Amino acid sequence: MIKDKKVKIFLAGHGGMVGSAIKRSLLRNGYKNIIVRKRNELDLTNQNLTFRFLKKIKPKFVILAAAKVGGIIFNSKFKHQFIYENNQIQNNVIHGSYLAGTKNLFFLG
Repeated sequence: MIKDKKVKIFLAGHGGMVGSAIKRSLLRNGYKNIIVRKRNELDLTNQNLTFRFLKKIKPKFVILAAAKVGGIIFNSKFKHQFIYENNQIQNNVIHGSYLAGTKNLFFLG
């Protein structure tokens, strides 16, 4: 666990099953500065928006739990699109975190 409970943490994917569990755990453990954005507030598939956002907030920690999901039928039908968009999210958050000077990235993919 991180000792400083006020440290700035960006949690990407806070609305999903994994991300919401992480958010609850962080809150339960007293972390006060958890930054989240809904998909309609920040499109992580957009490289420019993602980079600008991370440079602006300069989080100490980034937790990547974001992904496009759609269930078995949807995933089977549009698998190329899901892989492409999830790779965009992953690459944008990882490289954007690097550009913003974030040294601590946790990837749940």
